[in-house]
Amino acid sequence: MRFHWFLPTTGDGRSIVAGGHGLGRTHGDAEYRPPSVEYLGQIAKAAEQVGFEAVLTPTGTWCEDAWLVTAALTQVTTRLKFLVAFRPGLLSPTLAAQMAATYQRVSGGRLLLNVVTGGETAEQARFGDHLSKDERYARTDEFLSVVRGAWQGGFDFSGTYYDVADARVAAPPEPTPEIYFGGSSGAAGPVAARHADVYLTWGEPPAQVGEKLGWIRELAAREGRTLRYGVRLHVITRDTSEEAWAEAGRLLERIPGGDIAKARKLLSTSESVGQKRMLALHEGFTSGRARDLEIHPGLWAGVGLVRGGAGTALVGSHAEVADLLEEYAAHGASEFILSGYPHLEEAYWFGEGVLPELRRRGLVAKAA
Repeated sequence: MRFHWFLPTTGDGRSIVAGGHGLGRTHGDAEYRPPSVEYLGQIAKAAEQVGFEAVLTPTGTWCEDAWLVTAALTQVTTRLKFLVAFRPGLLSPTLAAQMAATYQRVSGGRLLLNVVTGGETAEQARFGDHLSKDERYARTDEFLSVVRGAWQGGFDFSGTYYDVADARVAAPPEPTPEIYFGGSSGAAGPVAARHADVYLTWGEPPAQVGEKLGWIRELAAREGRTLRYGVRLHVITRDTSEEAWAEAGRLLERIPGGDIAKARKLLSTSESVGQKRMLALHEGFTSGRARDLEIHPGLWAGVGLVRGGAGTALVGSHAEVADLLEEYAAHGASEFILSGYPHLEEAYWFGEGVLPELRRRGLVAKAA
C-alpha cells in the first residue's frame, strides 16, 4: 500500500471546510486557517515526517494555484512528492510538458500529475473553456498524447483539438511523472485506460469501488496496459472507536442549520457522474446521529453532506481503519489519498496510529 495526504489550499479548520466543493470556506469554524505557505508548509512537513509518500494539491477557482504553492513547498521538504492537480485545455500540452520537466529538475524528481478534466461547465467557463463534458475528455485524450510525445521529443500531432509540430522539451523529465486520473463517466474510462498510471476513484463502499476498478481494468487490458488503482477518502482515526465516532459527531454538529439542504441543492446540479454517486450515499438525510450515515462498517458519508468531491471518511480505531483499508486492497486498491479536519492534526493521528499498524501487518514498508 502507498499513502498520500492532502494540502487544503482553500483553507483549513476544525469543521468541514468545503471551499470550492460546497457552500463556503469555514462552515461555522471560528478558527479558520488560511492557506498560507507557512501553514501549508507545516502540513507538508508533518506528512513527510510521519511517512506519507506525497500530498495531493487540488485545482479550481477557490484553490491557490497548485503549481506555484507546491514549488514553494519543495524548498521546505526533502523527500515528499507533490501530486499536482491541473486541468488540460487551460494551457498548451507542450507547455505542460515543459513545466513538468522543469519541476522534476528543480524538485529532484518529486512531481506527480493529477489530470482533472473538469466536470462542471460553469467552472470551466470561468477560464474560457466552453466545450461539453464529452468533448473535454476527448481533448484530454489528445492533450496527454502530446505531453508524453513532447517528453520523448520530435513529436508531431494533428487532431481535433491540437495541432503541434516537433513538440519537445529541453531535456526529458527524470523520472517521468506518473499520471493520476479519475472519472466515472463512459467518456472518462477509455481515456484513463490509455493514459493513466494510477486510476483514482472516490470512496464508495469497497464492493462498489471494486466494480468500478474492474471496469477500468478491463478497458486497460484492451489497451495492453496494467494500471494501479487508488481511492480518495477522508479519515477520522483515534485510539478507540468511541473516540473516533465522537469526533465524527462533533463535525456533524458543527454544520450550520440549513446548510445540508443548501449543499444538496447546489451539488445536485453537478454534471459529474462521480458526484451524483457521492450524493446518493446520503440520500434523504437531513438530521440525526453520525452513525446514521455509516454506509458500510467504518465508512461515514457525513463529509459529503456539505463538501463536494470526495465525501466519505474512514472512521474507527487505528486497527479498524487498517481493517477497512485492507478491505479496499482486497478489491484492487493499492494507493490511498487521505485527508481530515484539521489536516495538520489528522496527519499525525493517521501517521502515528494507522501506519504503524499497517507496518506490523506487513502491508507498507517499514519507516526509514
